[in-house]
Amino acid sequence: MRKGGARRATAAVAACGFLLTALAACGDTRAEVRHGELPRPGGPSGTARPSPTAKPVHVPGVGDRMWQRIPAGTRQIVTVYGDGEDSPDSTLVLYEKRGATWQRTGSWPAHNGKRGWTTDHHESDERTPVGVFTLSDAGGLLDDPGTRLPYTQDEDAFASPYYWDEAHWHDFDYVIAVDYNRLRGTRPDDPRRPLGQTKGGGIWLHLDHGDGTLGCVSVPETAMEFLLRTLNPKDKPVVVMGDKAHLRA
Repeated sequence: MRKGGARRATAAVAACGFLLTALAACGDTRAEVRHGELPRPGGPSGTARPSPTAKPVHVPGVGDRMWQRIPAGTRQIVTVYGDGEDSPDSTLVLYEKRGATWQRTGSWPAHNGKRGWTTDHHESDERTPVGVFTLSDAGGLLDDPGTRLPYTQDEDAFASPYYWDEAHWHDFDYVIAVDYNRLRGTRPDDPRRPLGQTKGGGIWLHLDHGDGTLGCVSVPETAMEFLLRTLNPKDKPVVVMGDKAHLRA
C-alpha cells in the first residue's frame, strides 16, 4: 500500500460532484500541431473570461466559440476530448505554445462523468461541465511531486474512506482543481461555491480508477505527475473540456 494508505480515515473527504459532510467533492510525445490535425490517443466560478485578441492558430478540434474564451497570454492548454455527450470515455491532451504554434506535449486516455457531459452542471448529475476553466491550485494525499502550482499535501483531507471500493483508494493521491464554481487561490477541497451549492463543484483532475467519475476528469498516475511538473502559473494554464461536438462548435 502506498504512503498514507495506513492512515486512511472514514472521515469526510472530497469526491467529484458530491458533498460528503464538510468537504465538497469530488508516452509523452512531441509533435507540432497544425490547424485541423486531430489529436492522437496515447502516452467566481473560475470560468475563463473571453480573450480580447484571437490567437494565430487553434489547437485541434476546438472551434471559435471555445477558442475565444481562452485568456490572452495562455501558453498551456489541457484539452479533454470526450468521446460523446453521454460517454464516460475521453482523451486528455496537453498543448504548449512554442512561438506561434501549439505543440502536443502529452496525450493520455481519460475518463469523465459517468453520464457524460453537460453545459448546465448541477450537484450530483454525474456529468462533467463543458467549458474553458483556469487551473490554479493542486494538492493530494502524496507529497508534492515538484509542481509550480500551489500544492496542499494533506493525508486526512485527500484520503478515501475505507468503505470505498479499493479501486478508488488512490483517486486523490494527486489532484488539480478545475476552477469551476470555486475560489481561485484556495486549496482544492475548499468548500465555498460562488455560484451556489446546487451548481456543483469540486471538479478535479485526478488519478484514474478505470471507469467514469462523478464529474471529475481522471487520468493515469503518470499523466498526473507529468501535468503537475509541467503546468506553470506563468503560462496561464487552462483546461478546455467537453464532448467533441461541443468542442468543435
